[in-house]
Amino acid sequence: MTDIAIERSTQWLSGAGLRPTRQRMTLASLLVGDGQDRHVTAESLFEAASDADEKVSLATVYNTLRAFCDAGLMREITVDGSKSYFDTNMTDHPHFYWEDTATLTDAPAEDLEIRHLPDAPEGAEIASVDVVIRLRRK
Repeated sequence: MTDIAIERSTQWLSGAGLRPTRQRMTLASLLVGDGQDRHVTAESLFEAASDADEKVSLATVYNTLRAFCDAGLMREITVDGSKSYFDTNMTDHPHFYWEDTATLTDAPAEDLEIRHLPDAPEGAEIASVDVVIRLRRK
């Protein structure tokens, strides 16, 4: 980890009130260490940690991603009801899901227009709207 990656990771975790454990720092550095937003699966983050010779179990990756989501550092986007992606970009924005590579990328938010949503049922309120646009290459 570079000094800049350590600093970014420490600030990211402390800003959410999370203790910077070794595992959290390792995964945070992979997620935000270079200042870029990421869309990862638990498996892809586990693989990135392994490629960096970092010792962390897949169960720890899942638990840490859940803790990051619970702390408001990331959000989970579910595709097909079973495949979860974790996004470090916390702004409201749509996503492209590339079916051929099973990857998730940001779609331009300025091009999305939702004119009307149905009313929420009695006793409920709309918490958020996730837009995932599925793509396949021609």
